[in-house]
Amino acid sequence: MTSSNGGFSDEGLRKVREVLTRHVESGRVPGVVALIGRGGETHVEAIGTVRHDGGAPMGRDTIFRMASTSKPVTMAAAMVLLDECRLRLDDLVQTWLPELADRRVLKRIDGPLDDTVPARRPITVRDVLTSTFGLGMDITALGSPIMGAIFENGLTPDLPQPMPEPDEWLRRLGTLPLMHQPGERWQYHIASDLLGVLVARVTGQSFESFLRERVFGPLGMADTGFHVPAEKIDRLPALYAPDPQTGEFHVWDESADGRWSKPPAFPGGGGGLVSTVDDYHAYFRMLLDGGVHGGERILSRPAVELMTTNRLTAEQTALREALAKDNVHLSYGQGQHGGWGLGSAVRTYRGDYAPVGQFGWDGGSGTSTYADPEHGLVGIVLTQVGMTVPDSARLIHDFWTTVYQAVDA
Repeated sequence: MTSSNGGFSDEGLRKVREVLTRHVESGRVPGVVALIGRGGETHVEAIGTVRHDGGAPMGRDTIFRMASTSKPVTMAAAMVLLDECRLRLDDLVQTWLPELADRRVLKRIDGPLDDTVPARRPITVRDVLTSTFGLGMDITALGSPIMGAIFENGLTPDLPQPMPEPDEWLRRLGTLPLMHQPGERWQYHIASDLLGVLVARVTGQSFESFLRERVFGPLGMADTGFHVPAEKIDRLPALYAPDPQTGEFHVWDESADGRWSKPPAFPGGGGGLVSTVDDYHAYFRMLLDGGVHGGERILSRPAVELMTTNRLTAEQTALREALAKDNVHLSYGQGQHGGWGLGSAVRTYRGDYAPVGQFGWDGGSGTSTYADPEHGLVGIVLTQVGMTVPDSARLIHDFWTTVYQAVDA
């Protein structure tokens, strides 16, 4: 345990540790690393082991697959381009992504792929950044032809075959109709992967090299990227996807020779990052500090405000909330925030212990990262248990419940 207790009560910090320890001792979550910070002070807990059958202890420098908690971080690449006027919110993306020109839109979400109407307007940068460009992972449409085509074309992660390289990925995406008119509905995930292709086309660099040059490097995020190099692979635990019926641990991804052991063909902005609690703390602390880190400006203050302000209409919010409320075992309240900014959830109502204005996101690999402007608080909790079962989600929920009790106003 390392701590300087700044801004937190000793009793509250003990409670955080006790609750995390209880989850690990249950045998359902082999290990966890958590960080909470206020101002320049941090408190870190590393509990348990990297494997369910023992192995090395979890450490502060353990590297985790960040899954969808990649989304708030990779968005920074687009914000840098907006700050520099290399992108504008209402630019047409077909300037750089001609594969997405002349879109057609399904008449019905569950209809045949050739039953379409022309898009009412082209897709804009704003549509991509707000996850409203017309395609996404829609749990209400599972089994439909369009969702089948998304899976068959390898356009999402977590399939047996890895995603193709970016140009081929975009070519395949361009063969599909949109599910909804551009700007009409908030839809999950695919826009975050499209963001990386857009950034690469605009900059002429790979998505990762631009992120490293403009975000990871300046923030000192030395352990963050889209793969783990060989000299660090022993710091990456196996990722488990327990059996939903029995809870038996199944390895979804090994460390050595696993998906993250070499650079991917597709660096996915939606869920491809690996990182550590300290790297992510640097990023979210920069956002709380208005875009500045160590005296160096990474993003403008208006860019940060745009990212962390709710962008959804009431109708879009209803669809956004369905993702959480129809998957309650995944969210345990964490998914039920109300709003969405650029790349992250934004709380618009008080549904649990966290206040309005808190922003961040959770990941299907058992990760959670949020910042709270009201309390100047960053919280990060990382596990190696995927959300095929609710165990890591329960741990995440209990982490936040105890973190807010530990805040010493």
